[in-house]
Amino acid sequence: MSLVCVLALVPGTARADNPIVQHIYTADPAPLVHNGRVYLYTGHDEDGSTYFTMKEWRVWSSADMVNWTDHGSPLNISTFSWASANAWAGQVVARNDRFYWYVPVTNRATNSMAIGVAVGDSPTGPFRDAIGRPLVGNGEIDPTVFIDDDGQAYLYWGNPNLWYVKLNPDMISYSGAATRIALTTAGFGTRNGNASRPTLYEEGPWVYKRNGTYYNVFAAECCSEFIAYSTAPGPTGPWTYRGTIMPRQGGSFTNHAGVVDVNGGSYFFYHNGALPGGGGYTRSVAVEKFSYNSNGTFPTINMTTTGAPQVGTLNPYVRQEAETIAWGSGIETEPSSEGGMNVGWIENGDYIKVKGVAFGAGATSFAARVASAGSGGRIEVRLDNSTGPLVGTCTVPVTGGWQTWTTSTCAVSGATGTRDVFLRFAGGSGNLFNVNWWQFSGTGGSGGNLLTNGNLESGTTGWGVVGSGTLSSNTAVVHGGTGSLSITGRTASWNGPGQDVTSKLTNGKSYTTSVWVRSQSGTPSAKATLSLTANGTTNYLQLTPATGVNANGWTQLTGTATASWSGTLTGAIFYVETAEGTDSLLVDDVSLQ
Repeated sequence: MSLVCVLALVPGTARADNPIVQHIYTADPAPLVHNGRVYLYTGHDEDGSTYFTMKEWRVWSSADMVNWTDHGSPLNISTFSWASANAWAGQVVARNDRFYWYVPVTNRATNSMAIGVAVGDSPTGPFRDAIGRPLVGNGEIDPTVFIDDDGQAYLYWGNPNLWYVKLNPDMISYSGAATRIALTTAGFGTRNGNASRPTLYEEGPWVYKRNGTYYNVFAAECCSEFIAYSTAPGPTGPWTYRGTIMPRQGGSFTNHAGVVDVNGGSYFFYHNGALPGGGGYTRSVAVEKFSYNSNGTFPTINMTTTGAPQVGTLNPYVRQEAETIAWGSGIETEPSSEGGMNVGWIENGDYIKVKGVAFGAGATSFAARVASAGSGGRIEVRLDNSTGPLVGTCTVPVTGGWQTWTTSTCAVSGATGTRDVFLRFAGGSGNLFNVNWWQFSGTGGSGGNLLTNGNLESGTTGWGVVGSGTLSSNTAVVHGGTGSLSITGRTASWNGPGQDVTSKLTNGKSYTTSVWVRSQSGTPSAKATLSLTANGTTNYLQLTPATGVNANGWTQLTGTATASWSGTLTGAIFYVETAEGTDSLLVDDVSLQ
């Protein structure tokens, strides 16, 4: 029985969110933070494996740590003409406006493991072999790459040893010879009963720097493995063993960690055997949020089914890919003829959960891009769980092909506030239909949002400048979709991008604001404000708390406030400003509803 069939048997109640991918088995997580979004690179354990049978690598991404978008497989064994098997644990780093993926594979010429490097122009690929041969090879595995503050990049790898080379600035060559790091008990802990391996170090190093300290997080003492770590004052040591991070848990005899900081939080990725049919060769990636101790050491982190909390909310009034999922049952994904991936192999009773959907004042309709060469069926839009309140039902027609797309729309009632959404699929027997994307609309024009072009997908349309500054569309740095709004040349703290909403407000009504902000320089404190002019007097309503933003990632400003005035309202301007300073800003995915 396949993984997806097993999951279809799981009762459709509200689910926890770990593991974070349910429709395939995933392993060896390697997170990368890029433009405030987490891109997660994993291996893919084949269903029913009795060894590490892995033929491709997969990419996932999330802006909120709970709803993960499936970007498919942009890299596999056949990408490397010199490789024959074993798409095992790798890592991606960004440099030179490119993305470099270091992976271990079997070198056909030697029948031993070697490290290859692929390169892509975006974090989701496609990726291509950068040099047409192994970068380095000595029969060992598990590469990790770290770029120090001085620009020097290091490639580490190894099982049973631990090696490194200094990468050149091109990231696809290195200087000098491979150096073996001394595995001492002081540096990597003491293993008992194995004279050939006296330390706890096993495999899977993850090296990074935080507050001047270098960390090496690794899988320790197979089998089964736990996650431990060492620290050092420099990138090559000397290392000091610091102890256990994650004890032996989770139904897989291996574990593999990746650690990142994003949007003010620290996150620990790992794998286990928690899904139905899971085990040592059918693993699943999960994530926990944690806080370092005050002295920089790790706390003990245990595996949970709860996972990391959601960062912000999901906007239902912009197009959302169907393959953006917090939890799925019975479904699979495949490449879509319209780009990206689509959800497919849908049968009666399958569903996908999307967490923390912010409807605001309410949605009135739902649209989905669908295709069917089967019998068609229905999409039931439910809240809270897969048998929860039914707020809408869309009919999916037969379109004549699994990639012959049409848009199905239906009325929605009762979808207000912030709720988990379950799209439950219903119909006859066999495969019913595919879904590519979905979107809600509402009473406020574009889905309850009073702002025109709130998702910034139409350039600067609808937006103007409050005070001084220059607006432009930015397609290089975005929070969601393909565009964000840039404002430069601000001369006062209250200058910022804005819209006239005079005709859209109701006196005494509460409005919820969400806006994602990123500075282009500096670390200003940003907020959203509503100016209200009535009877010749202008008052200012702060819509969101002032929150520090920076150039390293996106920060969500959110809040609810009541707009009220005396007399006749003659002017109402929504705008984003800073509490101080004149820094340039980027804004994206803005809603007032």
